[in-house]
Amino acid sequence: MARIEYLKQQIARAERLAKAILDRQTAVQLQAFAAECRAELSVLTHRAAA
Repeated sequence: MARIEYLKQQIARAERLAKAILDRQTAVQLQAFAAECRAELSVLTHRAAA
């Protein structure tokens, strides 16, 4: 469960920063990181439900 909570926090933080940052390249990288975290979160929650 700790990993799931960590990923949720990272997703929220990355998305918040991506919206606030002025540098477009950094914003895109943050959004990509959030997407990677979301994909891992999906795998972990799917395993937990099974």
